Amino acid sequence: MAKKVVAGLRKQGGKSYARVIKAVKSPKTGAYAFKEEMVPVEMVKETLGK
Repeated sequence: MAKKVVAGLRKQGGKSYARVIKAVKSPKTGAYAFKEEMVPVEMVKETLGK
């Protein structure tokens, strides 16, 4: 039988992160591309305000 792998990413007292996905318009072609970032939850509003 295979062992089940459990990720231990969330520990007590650790930071929680959020994935922020923004649509960015290319100045050359005018097409939209998506930019993805992992930021701490406290900085989400600041990141989206840029």
